[in-house]
Parts: sequence; C-alpha cells; structure tokens
Amino acid sequence: MSQLNKWIVRACFIGWITILYTYLKEPPFNFLVLNTFLAFIPIELSFHIDNKTPKNGLLFWVIVLVWLLFYPNTPYLLTDLFHLSLLTPYGPNGLLRLNDVMWLKFSLLLISTLFSTVIGIWGLDRVSKAISYRLKLNHLWFKHAIVVLLTILTSIGIFIGRFLRIHTIYLFLTPELFIRPLMNMWSRPAIVFIGLLTIVQLVFFYTLKLIGSSHFMKDQQAPSEK
Repeated sequence: MSQLNKWIVRACFIGWITILYTYLKEPPFNFLVLNTFLAFIPIELSFHIDNKTPKNGLLFWVIVLVWLLFYPNTPYLLTDLFHLSLLTPYGPNGLLRLNDVMWLKFSLLLISTLFSTVIGIWGLDRVSKAISYRLKLNHLWFKHAIVVLLTILTSIGIFIGRFLRIHTIYLFLTPELFIRPLMNMWSRPAIVFIGLLTIVQLVFFYTLKLIGSSHFMKDQQAPSEK
C-alpha cells in the first residue's frame, strides 16, 4: 500500500468516526464509535511494519506485540453485528420494516465492520510476511502457519473481549485482572466459539488473497494479450 493510500485510509477513518459520533452518540449504538477507533489502532500499527521497517529488530518485535494485543479489536466488530437485533427489523407482519433510521444504523454498522475487517486483514497479511522475513523462514507453509496461529490468538482475544468483557488496556493497567480469567475461561463452548471465529477470519483472509492473486495474474497476462 502506497503512502498516499495509507493517508486515504487514515482520512476515511477520521471522517467515518466523526459521522458515527454524529449519528450514533446515543445508546444503544454509541459503542460503535469507540470500537471503530480501537479497530483502527492495529491498522495504523501495521502501516509501520514491513520486511525492513523498523530497522531495529527489538523495536520491530515490540510493535508486532502491541499490534497483536490490539488486532482482535478489528475482527471483533464482526460480533457487533448481533446488535442489529436491537433495531427490531421485523414488523408485526413478519416482514422487514422499511424504516429510514433503522436502515441508516444498519448501514453504519455494516460499513464499519466490513471496511475495518478488510483493511485489518491486509495488515495481518503484511505482519505475517514481515515475521517470516525477520525469522528467515520464507517457506510457504510457514507463512500460512503464522497466519493461522495469529488468527487463533485473535479469536481468543475476541472471546476475552466479548464474553469476559476485558479490554486490551487492562493488560497494561491491571494485568492480574487479565490473566486470572484467561486461565479459567476454557470450556467446550469457548473452544467452539474460538474455532468458528478462526474459520470465519480465515475465510475472509483467503478470499481476499484469492481476489488479489487473480487480479495480479490478470495484470501479468495483460501485456501478452496486447
């Protein structure tokens, strides 16, 4: 992603968060303002991670660690889609209501979720490639293994945020309140949730990779077709 495109993404997030604050500053959808901002933090961090950036190895791993702590906030927005039920979308006749306010809130939530998730997955791909490069393990299977591992850790983070209601910042302020529930959270429903969210994220990831690969192949074939 070029520097220009990075600034476009930043501008879009600033503008979008402003729009969300304007239209969703009242409960029950005011949570979307904060959640969208938290989703942007790992995206911004991923802009500063590359094969050779930062040059200092220790700084690189520190930024990667901070990115990993905040990255679950991005796909976390997928679970916010359950809040759409608060819109009471169905009328007494069992059909969807044609209500402009309802569809506006639907659009705001959906755009935040999809835009943040797609850009966040781009960041996941960028970070995983940088990790492979730094470890000098550029085998294809290792790159995929890193993606799967990071995605599993992300799903665990989503579970912690959604069901234990522990935010990332707690890890820095009160780590004991973070670690104890983490040790006691494991159960069959928790494992199923983590597994399903991992699958959902990987479907997003490899679908985008497939689209990107198809676009690349089309560009490579274009000159020979002329």
